[in-house]
Order: sequence, then structure tokens, then C-alpha cells
Amino acid sequence: MSKQVEKIKELIAKREQARLGGGEKAIEKQHARGKYTARERIEMLVDEGSFEEYDMFKLHRCHNFGMEKKQFLGDGVVAGSATIDGRLVYVYAQDFTVNGGSLSETMAQKICKVMDMAMTMGAPVICMNDSGGARIQEGICALAGYGEIFERNILASGVIPQISGIFGPCAGGAVYSPALTDFICMMENTSYMFLTGPKVVKTVTGEDIDAEHLGGASVHASKSGVTHFTAKTEEEAMQIIRTLLSYIPSNNTEEAPRVECTDPIDRKEDLLNEIIPDDPNQAYDMYKVIGAITDNGEFFEVQPKFAKNIITGFARFNGQSVGIVANQPSAYAGVLDVNASRKGARFVRFCDAFNIPIVSLVDVPGFLPGTGQEYNAVIQHGAQLLFAYGEATVPKITITLRKSYGGSHIVMGCKQLRADLNFAWPTSEIAVMGASGAVAVLCGKEAKLKKEAGEDVKAFLAEKEDEYTEKFANPYQAAQYGYIDDVIEPRNTRFRICRGLAQLATKRQSLPAKKHGCMPM
Repeated sequence: MSKQVEKIKELIAKREQARLGGGEKAIEKQHARGKYTARERIEMLVDEGSFEEYDMFKLHRCHNFGMEKKQFLGDGVVAGSATIDGRLVYVYAQDFTVNGGSLSETMAQKICKVMDMAMTMGAPVICMNDSGGARIQEGICALAGYGEIFERNILASGVIPQISGIFGPCAGGAVYSPALTDFICMMENTSYMFLTGPKVVKTVTGEDIDAEHLGGASVHASKSGVTHFTAKTEEEAMQIIRTLLSYIPSNNTEEAPRVECTDPIDRKEDLLNEIIPDDPNQAYDMYKVIGAITDNGEFFEVQPKFAKNIITGFARFNGQSVGIVANQPSAYAGVLDVNASRKGARFVRFCDAFNIPIVSLVDVPGFLPGTGQEYNAVIQHGAQLLFAYGEATVPKITITLRKSYGGSHIVMGCKQLRADLNFAWPTSEIAVMGASGAVAVLCGKEAKLKKEAGEDVKAFLAEKEDEYTEKFANPYQAAQYGYIDDVIEPRNTRFRICRGLAQLATKRQSLPAKKHGCMPM
């Protein structure tokens, strides 16, 4: 046997050793927890045979606390490039079978390498978290590693899409990397994110709580809004990531992928001509509107369990990827509040950063009143949504379906925030406030006098409300002043959006020269 053949055999053996991570027993334990290994996750996510691994043979250099005896090839992270649906991506997956996936200086170097390459090549980066946190034996070097990763997350923000999958524990400082990425998908029941764990919480505050209720997927999906998606299985999580990538571009200089459209752009939906109830206080389901106007009724929702009074997600019109922001009348009457404003603002800014047009479907009676909202800075959070719409330079089309009152009218993509096309249904009410509230302010004194005189106050107020509605609570006054470009028949909404997007395809708009805006935070 020649020396070359021997060296090749040695290489093959080392590769096999590296692929075992922490060893067969550790892999069995991982499977017993109902979890896949880092390599299995990558293979599930990317196109078959496309993964090219980097730094497979890298080892840590720590000799504290017996760590020199705990060296594994690759040092707990699998990193490299691959393709998803033929598009280049960079990916890394923490390997829990190696020292609990703890972050070392070496692991951080491997992660930073693929992040740097993703930036250089203009390709998305996908991280799969399954780690016990910093490798304590390495002390400050492990913390420095986190800092290096966070800096790259920040520099990559708005340049390339960053997607995080949480497949196990993610605690302490480790949470900040996924928090800095654009989208997070958490596994139900097997993943959690928090800064301080249940034991520390118990010691410091006396509160007795388990990991699931402190930072599980359901908590972050519905209460905090930290995660954008949840999945019951790891296979489902991979499909979510693949679907998400199909709607977004590889970087901020490209357009989102366009697909062939088999749905006629002039398709009319008679359902829309009947969907708005006669009673202005009666709810309807905005999802039915979205399903009626998008290509083949498809809609990929972002943060479906958080702030349900506003809907955000991706769809296509004539094959073109679009971000949809819509008020939901069937959840808190569609009012804006702290969480809805946060959710909407972040989504609008992502779409703007990555050249994705924004379609807004408006039915909003105002902002939620009360001390709870005021004390939690609804003014500031509402201003975030306002800022996001006003700053966005991508094509913006706004459709007002019914209510659009007061400050919430301004916030939801009005003409003054440089929306390109503003359409209204004939059922829309664009005004400072609703008829009953306006009449109470305008005619309160007169109504009081009539009551004292024994006259029919209800009839008087009803008459004034009808008068106000006819004069102000309609789309025509706004159209008269050019704030609405056209009042359209609801069933033609899809066609007007498709044609509008085609018209706006060559839009070029810039902001005043500055380092960056100071968004109210």
C-alpha cells in the first residue's frame, strides 16, 4: 500500500470521527431526547448533497479543568455553505453532543468565518442553536467569542437575511445572537430562551417557575413576541425556514425571488363586495380578505400568535413577493396597541431593507386606550410604526377597507407617509374619529340643553351622527383632497394591487443623507 493511499485512508477515518461529534453514545442520548444531531439538521434543511463543511478538524486550545482530555474534531459546531432550492446559503449548527454545545473561542471563530463569508458573497446565514451556553472553562475567551458573533449579527443586519432556529437550550448571553437576527423559529417543548434560568429566578425573586413557562416556545410566540415561528417537529421547522427563504432575496441589492403565476391577475372576488358588515361595530375576518386577493390564496404569516390585532406576513401578487400588514377586526376590533405597533414596525423595516413591496390592508378604529398602554409607552411604540412606514422607500400600496380614524390613520401607511398608491373601498370611513365620538364632542352641550328641555336626545344624536357620517366618515372627502387615489370596487382589489405593483416596479426613492435615523425605541 502506497503512502498516498494510507494518507487518504487516514483522512477518511478522521472525517468519520468528526462526523460522530461527541460519539455514538452522545448521539443516542440526543436521539432519546427526541432531537436530531447538528449534521442531521443541516442535511434536512439544505438541498441533498450540497453541504460543504469548513473547519471540520478544528480543535479548542483550552487546558483548564482537564479540557485537554475533552477534545473533539470540529469543537461542537458544524459550519459551511450549501444551497436551498438552488440558492447559496451559509449555515452553522451547534452540536449538543460535544460538551453540551457550549461556545468556545474556537467555535466562535468557526461561526464568524461562515458569517463573514455570507456577507462577502451576499447570501443568507442560518444558525441552529442547541447549546448550554458559554464554555465556563475558557472564561473571558468564551465571552469574547459571543461579542465577535454579535458584532457580525449587527453588521449583517439589513444586508443579508439572518435566520435562527432554536432546537434546544439558549440561555444567558447566547440569546442575543438570535435576538439580533431577522427571524427566529423555536421548537415546541424542547427549546427555550431566557437570560436567567429558573434557579436564578427562584433565588433572586422567589418566583417558582419552570423553563417552559419562563422561556418556552409558547411564551415567546404569544407573550413576548421574541420568536416569529414555532414548530412541533424539527422537520416542520426546516420547512418553515425553506418557505421563508422562498419569499426573501439573498441580500439587500437583489429583488425577492419571483415565481410563475398561474392565478389570473384580473380575478374578481364577489365575496369582497359583501364581506363588510352593515353594523360598523361588527367584526369580520381579515384572513378571508387576504386569501381572496393573493396568488392562489396563499399567505405565509409571521408571528401568527403574537399581537393578533395586526397581521403580518408574506404573499405573492402576480408571482412577486410582497409583505402584507393588515389590521384584524376580529381581534380587539383591530386597534393598535404596544405589541401590534412593535410587530408591525419590525416587519415593515425588514421588508424595506430587502426590497420587498408593502401592501397595507387598513381597518383600524384607533389606539387602545388605558393606563396599561400609556405606562408601557404606547406613544413611543406607535411612533415606531409611524417611523417605519415613513422611512420605507419600497413600493407601498394601502387599501382602506372600513375604519381609518385619527392617529391610527396616519400610522397605517397614509399618503402623507409617502405611500405610492392609496385606494379605498366605498365602505371606508376616513376621519378624525368615529361618528358617535365626534358628535359627542361637537354636539355635547346642545344635547345637554335638549335633555334639560325634555326633547328627544337620542333622535337628535342619531340625526347628527348620520350628518357627520355623510359629510366626513366616507372615502370621498379624502379622495376630494387627493389623499385617496381612487375609490375602488372591493372585488377588483387584487387587480388594482397587481397593476399597481407593476407600475411601481421601477420606483426609485432616497432618503436625506444621514448616518441613520433615530427611531424612537
